[in-house]
Amino acid sequence: MEQDDGLMGESSQTPPFILYLGEEAYTEELRRLALWVNHLLIPVYGRETRSQAPWCPRWWEHLEAVARLHALWLTWQELTDPAAGASGPALWHRDHLDPTMAELRDPAGPFGGCKAGAHRAKEAPVVEEYEG
Repeated sequence: MEQDDGLMGESSQTPPFILYLGEEAYTEELRRLALWVNHLLIPVYGRETRSQAPWCPRWWEHLEAVARLHALWLTWQELTDPAAGASGPALWHRDHLDPTMAELRDPAGPFGGCKAGAHRAKEAPVVEEYEG
């Protein structure tokens, strides 16, 4: 069954993980992800933003958040499909939504330091070249 509503993606065929995509495909996949995040995930599961549960209004500028949200969206597409069976949505909540939101909204997570209406960029740790 093919769908094209913006929340499911262009079709029921699962796209590759977003971090594997080239620039143009990444931009398009991020647009579809943003539709799902902004129109389903946050309105239903966002809860209030506070220092102990931050959310960045510019979440797409945090690559870790994009990766985690994309993985969450892919599993949502799989487990809310009728083919997943009656327990699919419950499994999605327990095994995917709850741990992902806990990681994203942890004060030490990718949105740590971000506040409602204020994005704070994070710097990655220094990594030395492996010479093995």
